[in-house]
Amino acid sequence: MSFASLLFTPEVKRLQERFGSRQQYERMEKSGPSHDRLTAFESEFLAERDSFYWATTGATGWPYVQHRGGPKGFIKVIDDRTLALADFRGNTQYISTGNLLTDNRVALIMVDYPRQARLKILGRVEIFEGEKAVGWIERVRMLGYKAVIERVFVIHVEAYDWNCPQHITPRYTAEEVHDAVHATEERLRSVELENAKLRKELAHLRAS
Repeated sequence: MSFASLLFTPEVKRLQERFGSRQQYERMEKSGPSHDRLTAFESEFLAERDSFYWATTGATGWPYVQHRGGPKGFIKVIDDRTLALADFRGNTQYISTGNLLTDNRVALIMVDYPRQARLKILGRVEIFEGEKAVGWIERVRMLGYKAVIERVFVIHVEAYDWNCPQHITPRYTAEEVHDAVHATEERLRSVELENAKLRKELAHLRAS
């Protein structure tokens, strides 16, 4: 099933028609890829993420958006239709988990700010706890990360879509900034050492 078929409701299509974009999206629906199976490109993108946002819907009908985070690579690609991630112990409100028990549909958005890229995923979630989660916990555990895993979310991907980079402001983590300036820092250290050596040799010449 395609991303458009899940989200382009009759009302959405009427708005597209009204504002002149329906013809473009209709062509995409008919000739574009279905985007229901992850490729190596999406898998690589997911492996680099250390956070994302997802939306669930509660029994009251209200959507709830939550940030999820962990070490880079905490989102595990199990196969081209399945993702898994640990639910690390947090504020113990359990709103997302409770919502998923009554409506297992979820929408995720992941943004790579430096490259101005965003991936949206629609899926259905299975929750594994207790004895049923043992095998899954070992698959999602992050070595060296001490957060307690309360349960495992297994996401069955129904569709995904890449969005345009418009309006994404590039932002960089401390690690990314460090990597970007690392070569310059190393060069500065080399110059400082060379200058110190030259000063020492000049002082020695003056003394003699």
